[in-house]
This record gives sequence, structure tokens and C-alpha cells, in this order.
Amino acid sequence: MAELILFNKPFQVLSQFTDESTTAGQAPRSTLAEWIPIPDAYPAGRLDYDSEGLLLLTSDGPLQHRIASPALKMAKTYWVQVEGDVSAGAIEALGAGVTLKDGRTRPAKVRRMKEPKLWPRVPAVRRRDTVPTSWIELTITEGRNRQVRRMTAAVGFPTLRLIRYRIGDWTLDGLEPGKYRKFVINLPKTTQPGKRPTRAQPAKAPRRTQGS
Repeated sequence: MAELILFNKPFQVLSQFTDESTTAGQAPRSTLAEWIPIPDAYPAGRLDYDSEGLLLLTSDGPLQHRIASPALKMAKTYWVQVEGDVSAGAIEALGAGVTLKDGRTRPAKVRRMKEPKLWPRVPAVRRRDTVPTSWIELTITEGRNRQVRRMTAAVGFPTLRLIRYRIGDWTLDGLEPGKYRKFVINLPKTTQPGKRPTRAQPAKAPRRTQGS
């Protein structure tokens, strides 16, 4: 058995417990330490600073590997607001796979969706009266750097807002931004409970402050 934490990461929060890239004179960025006061919990995968939504954390190494390993191809579903009235051709191209600088993406599941009922983003997404926006649901099984944003840009529809809704069987349902929920789950017999997870960069032990 292992403990799993589901966290709804707000916009402009790092998916790590320290911000050691801040240069002199810059204010430190918000980190997980401000939101999750649980010892020995580490992210299973990452979510960009300017993206929102589901982030999973655990203290169990095999479970972290099972979630984050690209080789295991755990599906991740994103709700994506794009600039423009997304075309059927763009949706077909995203589903078939698009060519990026680091190679062609795997086939994806993609559909146009109605605007979901979401919390307000602060700051709000910039809107232009003359340019419409639309929403798509995109499910991928790989995790390249800023992959979803690069995919939508490659088909001519830049991403304006990006929310990860699902990882595997876990979703954001009922989870407000900045809040977390804990589960205890049974692991397959092939895992080895007790192994510590690897830490996301930076490699130093995380500094923790009192969470909210």
C-alpha cells in the first residue's frame, strides 16, 4: 500500500518545493511548500509553472515511477483553451501526431469541447475582441517539455490556458485550486514498497514551510 496525494496546482506555482533558480533582486516564485505541509511527499512527474491542474505526489518510489515513467505511457488528459476557432483539420492533425523539433508526437485522443466551468485564473487570460477562442480536450501518453503548447502551436492555434484534468484514473473532480486530497492505494505485487522516490530538480532536500 502507498499514499498518493492529488493536488490542484494553481497557475504560476512551481511543481517542486524550492525555487533555487531565482536570481538576486527577483522575488521567489510560489512553490509546493506553500500549499502541501506533508513530509516526504514528492511530485510524480511535473506540471509547468504557467499550467494548472492535477499534480500527483507520493513518498513511494515504485508508485512515483509507475506514474511518471515515459516508458509506461500513463495517459494524461488536458483541457486546453486555444486562440482562434479550432478547425477540424487541426484536431485531426493533433490526433494523428504532429512533427516537433524533437520528433513526431504519438497519436493522441482529441476532441473539441464546450468551455468547462472553471475557477477564475489570476491574472486572467488576455482576450481580444476580434479573435475568438475555443477549447479542446487532449489526451497524450508522453511527456515532452511543454508538449501540449508546442502541439497546438504547430497546428496554428496557440495555447492560452492549459489545465491537466486527468492522470491515469485520477481526476480533478471535486478539488479546488490549491487544495489536495490523500488516498491510500494498493500497489501491484511487482512493485517494491518502501523504496524512496527520486526528487525533482533541484536535488537538495526540500525546504518546507507551513502550508495553507
